[in-house]
Parts: sequence; structure tokens; C-alpha cells
Amino acid sequence: MSEEFITLTIEKQKNIALIAHDNKKAELIDWCNEHKEILKKHFLCGTGTTARMITDQTGLPVKGYNSGPLGGDQQIGAKIVEGKVDFVIFFSDPLTAQPHDPDVKALLRIAQVYDIPIANNRSSADFMILSSLMDECYERKVINFKKNIQDRSKTL
Repeated sequence: MSEEFITLTIEKQKNIALIAHDNKKAELIDWCNEHKEILKKHFLCGTGTTARMITDQTGLPVKGYNSGPLGGDQQIGAKIVEGKVDFVIFFSDPLTAQPHDPDVKALLRIAQVYDIPIANNRSSADFMILSSLMDECYERKVINFKKNIQDRSKTL
């Protein structure tokens, strides 16, 4: 691998962000109950209302950030950049306009930039959570941003 990329490790214990639009919260809570035994082995966080509802209805400890429309999606994105979120389950509602759609798009973009697994519906979440990779470390390759910045600064 060249110096253009660096290797980051997703540890055996995953840092999982749980997010759901209003019309999908009940479905995510149901999904969390279904996969409770797996989820309790990992560190969970989420946007405000979703995190509170999951904790209240499943007993799983979920660290809550702000509600999505109040900056929670951006907080989760920042945690991805910091290396503190490495797995996202986001049950999004494709049929309802969201006032914070730019924040959602920014979160999804930063997850792609950092090569973070993202599930946006129950089927993809099932495939991810039931993967054999959930029980082991996983190395992912991301752009070496420090080198990228150094190279760019020489041309500007």
C-alpha cells in the first residue's frame, strides 16, 4: 500500500451509531431488541430521541447526542472523523422530507470518506450485524489526509 492511504482498524468491540428518522424509530427499536445479544457486546451511541427510546425500550446503554435536526447527525459525523464511530445503522425514511437533509447527506458522505460500514434499512443492518466480521478486528484503508493536505498546500 502506498503512502497515499493509511490503514485504520475497526476493533472487535465496535463503536456503533444508531440513528432513525421519526417514522423508522419503532422499526429500529424492534431491530435492536431482535439483535440485543450482539449489540450489548459493543459500544452504542445515537442521536438524541432515538438513543433515549432504544435505552428505555430495550435496556441497552446508548450514549445520546443531540437530536438529528439539532446537530446530532453532525456530532456523529465528527465522531467518525475522530475514529470514535466505526459502524452506522441509520434507518432512514425515504418517503418523508427531512428538514435536516443536508446534515444527513454530510453524515453519509463522511462515512463513505472514512470507509465506515453503513446500513440504511433492516435488511442491510441484518447482513452487517450477522457478518462473521462482527467478531473480529477489521482493517480498512482510507486516504492519508495529512499527506493529501501537504501535497495540496504545495500547489496552492
